[in-house]
Amino acid sequence: MSIGNVMQQMLDKMNQTYPLTEKSAGEFANVKAKGMKFQIKQYEAKGLGNVSVMEAKGFFGLMQMDTLIINPLQKDLPLFSYDRILAMGNDTLIVELYDTLANEANRVDLSEIEEVKGKYAALPDHDLGSHWYDSIKLKESVSKKGKKKDTPSFEKLAQDYFKTFVEIARTAPACEGNVKRKKASVYVEGLLSNGGPSTDIFLKHYGKEKTAYLFRKILFGTEE
Repeated sequence: MSIGNVMQQMLDKMNQTYPLTEKSAGEFANVKAKGMKFQIKQYEAKGLGNVSVMEAKGFFGLMQMDTLIINPLQKDLPLFSYDRILAMGNDTLIVELYDTLANEANRVDLSEIEEVKGKYAALPDHDLGSHWYDSIKLKESVSKKGKKKDTPSFEKLAQDYFKTFVEIARTAPACEGNVKRKKASVYVEGLLSNGGPSTDIFLKHYGKEKTAYLFRKILFGTEE
């Protein structure tokens, strides 16, 4: 199974509960920058929030990267970020949850995600090092790096994790969109200020203003 198929299965799973409506990504739909080709799509998930996907290929097909971002604007859930990278014989899976929760007194229970994480604890971990966003990254996040032999297990982990996230969303409390946008903006503005692998590519290609538009309007939906 290709990594693109795994991400499509995630979208299909989400669409069953939160119908997806594709929105125009405009000039950002297809981007060529720094030897990479990016395909970007944006969706509105009814009753959930902003969803975006980014597929990237480069270096003569030696690198593939899939990204799925969910910014829950109608549910008080953490921001969800999924990255899957195949490069130079390595398979990397990173699923991160960021604390954009509005209700501090009654936070959503993520213990089922912690159970999924524990189920796959034997898979090789990937040390991401220290980053500016560590203070808002939740402990239920997971990062793995292995070889081709680990790919089937990585795919099962990704699917189980995502399925659990969507199931938790069913009973998560409703939330007001503007409140969630402000919470998510802490992470988004941090990306724009501090940079990162993908962020830096877009900053060099588009400059600050257009990259900010891409991140705020399309990838994360922190601006309407």
